[in-house]
Amino acid sequence: MLNVQWEASQFQRLTIDRLFDVLELRVNVFVVEQQCAYPELDAYDRHVDTRHLLGMDATGQLVSYVRILPAGLRHPEVSFGRFVVKREARGNGLGRQLMERTLKEIQCTWPGNAIRISAQDYLQKFYEQYDFSRVSEVYLEDGIPHVEMVKGK
Repeated sequence: MLNVQWEASQFQRLTIDRLFDVLELRVNVFVVEQQCAYPELDAYDRHVDTRHLLGMDATGQLVSYVRILPAGLRHPEVSFGRFVVKREARGNGLGRQLMERTLKEIQCTWPGNAIRISAQDYLQKFYEQYDFSRVSEVYLEDGIPHVEMVKGK
């Protein structure tokens, strides 16, 4: 298991270098690796209440990331997306660490709120381990099969 240093930040507090690292990781995985041309950047990134959770390895390199959105921005519930682990860091439990830190950050920032996500269909079982329940049929989002899932309330 990797020893990861976690940092939660608003967009305005990200350094230029950290922002570059975040965007590079997101584009490398969601656009290049998954071969999906879609508008990776949107206004949610800069929203004052959005939280960017970054996981850095011992050398300070970004190895995992998730974007957490407040209730009412994308869904009536709190949500998260752009959940990503760098290819070279996969297979050692970092996805689980990222999920646990995501849920902790949500609980600390917006206690008691339900969470709704748009999950890639193949990850449904992963999210079910954290008490998410599927609440939709499979649908295409940017050409990739997704399902909506909810945790709480």
